[in-house]
Amino acid sequence: MRRCPEPLLPVYDLPARLAEQGIGDPASYVLENGLHAEVLPESRAYFETLEIPDELLAGIEELCFDAGADVFRHCAPAWDGEDDLFDVRSLDDLDLLPNLREVTFAEDGVLAVPDATEVFATRGIDTD
Repeated sequence: MRRCPEPLLPVYDLPARLAEQGIGDPASYVLENGLHAEVLPESRAYFETLEIPDELLAGIEELCFDAGADVFRHCAPAWDGEDDLFDVRSLDDLDLLPNLREVTFAEDGVLAVPDATEVFATRGIDTD
């Protein structure tokens, strides 16, 4: 039985952070302020400085490129998944995931790397 990994702490919660500023609905806030087509600065700063320990990276066996993943609403709360805001354009960091065995939504999600399925196949990584 697979064990769910412990989350990195503190867990990033954009709605809670915005609530501290008196903002009740993140999606309405970004739409009303013309921020709907970008990653909010506080979210970008958090994720760009997030350090993931090597032992956690080594434990990753599956990656899901699903445009509906929760992480996107913590970055751009009104994002509709219809543009390239979160497209993955490089697989240069695959070496950081030595035990990666499966990638899902490789064809349907935000993966925008030409020949990505061939790159995965070369590394013995299954795709959907």
